[in-house]
Amino acid sequence: MSSSISAMGHEDASPERVVALATYAEAVAASKARSIQGITGQTRILALNAMIEAARAGEAGRGFAVVAAEVKSISAEIALLAADMETELRAALAAVRSVGVRMAEETRGQRLTDLALNAIEIIDRNLYERTCDVRWWATDAAAVEAVANPVTERLAHAEKRLGVLLSAYTVYLDLWLCLPCGRVVANGRPDRYPGVKNLNVSKEPWFRDALASETGDDFTVADITACAALNNAPVATYAAAVREGGETRGRVIGVLGIHFDWAPQAEAVVRGVRLSSEEAKRTRVLLVYAGKRVIAASDRCGMLKEIVALDTQQQDTRAYLDRQGNVIAFHRTPGYETYRGLGWYGVLVQSPRERPLVAVPNKPNALGS
Repeated sequence: MSSSISAMGHEDASPERVVALATYAEAVAASKARSIQGITGQTRILALNAMIEAARAGEAGRGFAVVAAEVKSISAEIALLAADMETELRAALAAVRSVGVRMAEETRGQRLTDLALNAIEIIDRNLYERTCDVRWWATDAAAVEAVANPVTERLAHAEKRLGVLLSAYTVYLDLWLCLPCGRVVANGRPDRYPGVKNLNVSKEPWFRDALASETGDDFTVADITACAALNNAPVATYAAAVREGGETRGRVIGVLGIHFDWAPQAEAVVRGVRLSSEEAKRTRVLLVYAGKRVIAASDRCGMLKEIVALDTQQQDTRAYLDRQGNVIAFHRTPGYETYRGLGWYGVLVQSPRERPLVAVPNKPNALGS
């Protein structure tokens, strides 16, 4: 028995080990109780045979018959005690196992929700910096002068300035300077994206919202989308109004849109969650919209296509088992500083140990349904 327990790993102090030990102890107790009952059965047979032989011996065997009857009685008591012990131990160990299972579920669920929170907080901190960038750069003198008087010389200077910003901030694909009519008049990477200049973005939500913003402290942000003008790369676009004189309450004379290179940044977050190598094989880490569409996945599947049907029960954080036995843990964005977030979720989907988690690439997959 001790060698079997040693094989389970003394260093493991997890709730799962409590469950394993309780299950093991229950099996041992049942086995030993059956062994005792087998021995007492044999003892009763021997006592019965002895009583028969004592009866045949007549008066000479009377004393031996008394001993045989006592042995039979003790044997019956031992068998009853063994049965009672098995019943009581089984009930007690079943209760221990049940508690262990609940502890395991709660501990694992809490840990996974903490990891989900950590993932969404990292991306929120990252995106908060984007809101600072766009509001700051919208006051850049080169951008303000270019949209105030969009002559060739000023537009060229603004384009050069946008290129300098991009060389220092590698997390962006491109920066677009737009006139109030929606025409892009300068971008930071004209060589890489030659089709951007003169593009009309007047119908883009990020442009319209920035144009209608009240002060220079405001910014707008669009959902993650594949941008055709940027070779269909998924981007998070932030925008702010360019105001006359660069003043906080100046008249709106243009819009600056900055396109955050979403895929590599988000992938670094979801693949950087601290999971053991064993856990990583059976765990998907996701970032999802408020509408539950996948915008990042550690297995690179379902980007902008897969829908995750989270059973939130109107809670910001929760862990639960779905019908397939997977643990679903999520945490809604708490926001960061002045950035309130977009209602996104960090989500972890962890399959049971005995089977790997298999995702179907680029197909809707309702989890927890």
